[in-house]
Amino acid sequence: MSDKIITSTGQWSLVVLRATQHSVKVWAGTLFSTLTMPEQARIELIAPDNSVSVHNIVKTDWNRPFSRIRKRFYITANFSQLLPGSHYKVRFLRRIEAVNGVREASWQLLRTAQFDTLPAQLPKSHQKPFTIGFGSCFYNHRDGGQAAGAYKALYDRGDEAVKPDITFLTGDQVYLDIGFDSLSFIDSEIRQRVADDYALHWQALGSILNRGATWMLPDDHEYWNDYPFHDSLIPTLLALKIKSVRKTWSRASLDGVQRVQQSPKIEIFNLGSDLSFCLADLRSFRDENGFMPAAEFKRLTDWASSLQSPGVLVLPQPLIVEKNPTERNLLSFKTQYQQLLQALGTTGHDIVLLSGDVHFGRIATATLGPQGGRLVEVISSPLSNLTGLNGIATASPSFKPSHFPDPSVVEVPGWTAKAVHYDQSFAVSTKKGWLLSAYPKTRTREHFMTASFNQSDNNRIQLKVNAWRVRERDDDNLPARDFDEYTIELQ
Repeated sequence: MSDKIITSTGQWSLVVLRATQHSVKVWAGTLFSTLTMPEQARIELIAPDNSVSVHNIVKTDWNRPFSRIRKRFYITANFSQLLPGSHYKVRFLRRIEAVNGVREASWQLLRTAQFDTLPAQLPKSHQKPFTIGFGSCFYNHRDGGQAAGAYKALYDRGDEAVKPDITFLTGDQVYLDIGFDSLSFIDSEIRQRVADDYALHWQALGSILNRGATWMLPDDHEYWNDYPFHDSLIPTLLALKIKSVRKTWSRASLDGVQRVQQSPKIEIFNLGSDLSFCLADLRSFRDENGFMPAAEFKRLTDWASSLQSPGVLVLPQPLIVEKNPTERNLLSFKTQYQQLLQALGTTGHDIVLLSGDVHFGRIATATLGPQGGRLVEVISSPLSNLTGLNGIATASPSFKPSHFPDPSVVEVPGWTAKAVHYDQSFAVSTKKGWLLSAYPKTRTREHFMTASFNQSDNNRIQLKVNAWRVRERDDDNLPARDFDEYTIELQ
């Protein structure tokens, strides 16, 4: 039989989910309803020495990404015993059986991917830094492949100092609540709408999702605006007043978060004893009492209050915020907000917060309580702006509140609110809108950021942040920088 490789198609997905120093999780399948479930398929992991590990798939192994929807399917494969700080490749193939006189049996290559395992410790100053690519808020309508193309160019051909090792997508990777077809009262139409939106967005994001391990956190548009609350008067969301509609919509949305994005409630990993990471879903499990269930919230605060090094906290919404009169942010949940800030300020170590949501990009620093630690809050939003009527939600950078925590809203016991430092030269630039265009008001330019970490010569951790414009290229056809590199030493 021939092992001939046939050209791939555009509706398959291969996503490298989270990696550790010694393992990786891979997602493969399709979110489109047009493809046939293979009788046989396989995922191949190619090691640095070109040895191959194979995860074989038969038809009964496939899972459905959305409940009560046929045709779309996926599988996850776990590979272990990997080497830390090493580069691996992944291939996703299906078996094409022989047809007498027409075609030999063969394996068709559907998708390829690549990633690096986490390093055992943070790189030294003379080594390639450990770099995170991150962004949020992706609306596919006018993207045209620009976001994934820019990320692909930086990953494949960019300077090693800024090439992403891993990716954090910090919310609103899909917009399920845009358009008047959100008003459907029919359960099957709601489910298909959610599935179709995921299919189109995952297709557009493909060159991000298959380059480096990707962690995804949901925000409200993975569900609906201001989820889980449904007191909004936005016309496209009025159907949520009906309990049956709300139940179907939330179930389909949760399927997307849990089965497609595979978002963790909370996840913690370390680079040796040098740097600790925590990702927390502060959206999916909100209620009137808080933004996170008690057990997971305790894991979050325990992580913060026991840090032995600087920490990197990844959240779907920022902490340096004012009260929002139209929808809820983290400050709306005062008790947990206070408790989280107290925990973050316990050790005196600096915390780097990577976040999104607010449709602008900005870096701000603030004091974290009386122990002397600092909050370095880096917001990257959007990857692709909303358009048309929804374009009124675009934004320019905000440099408020003036003090943190905002003393007009909340007080943290033992803390004194201190001035926030905003350097406007490290805010992502804006572009004017035109009322009758796809972008009716001034908007932040589409971008993603990179955050690079290594040990400086004085054994402190150095952080460098860059912002990359999605829709503009430099002379080498790489994404253009939006501002000069931001540098800070962490303690």
